[in-house]
Amino acid sequence: MNKKERVKITVNGSTFESLVSRRKSLVDFLREDLYLTGTKKGCGTGDCGSCVVLVNGEARTSCNLPAYRANGTEIVTIEGIATGRRLSPLQEAFVESGAIQCGFCTPGMVMEATAFLKQNPSPSENEIREAISGHICRCTGYVKIVEAIFMASQNITTDD
Repeated sequence: MNKKERVKITVNGSTFESLVSRRKSLVDFLREDLYLTGTKKGCGTGDCGSCVVLVNGEARTSCNLPAYRANGTEIVTIEGIATGRRLSPLQEAFVESGAIQCGFCTPGMVMEATAFLKQNPSPSENEIREAISGHICRCTGYVKIVEAIFMASQNITTDD
């Protein structure tokens, strides 16, 4: 039996109400029901970090979070951190520093770093490396990603 639950979730400032299967993950709800495909589905077990979104301001893997358990929460995806067509300072830093290669891990890294920099606006290189340690990137070797997060930390105010 595939029981459905009614959920009401705010995503990137807009509220959505839907019936969702108890088996549907938040990443699948975002991608399939809301057509927000910036959040990537990688491992499906929460180990690679490609599906990280902000749930009530905290970085969370969305592949292992059932959508119905996100009922009443505020979700921010990679699509929600830009202002109109203007990228966030962190997104700009990723582009400027060349931290994007294939781009698959980028949305999860950016979302993790967004939450991290709100908690620690002046991090050291080691703190940045620790913050992204739950993310797998097969292309960059992490050097450019760490540089981008550090660069953004120099340009982001706590009000961003």
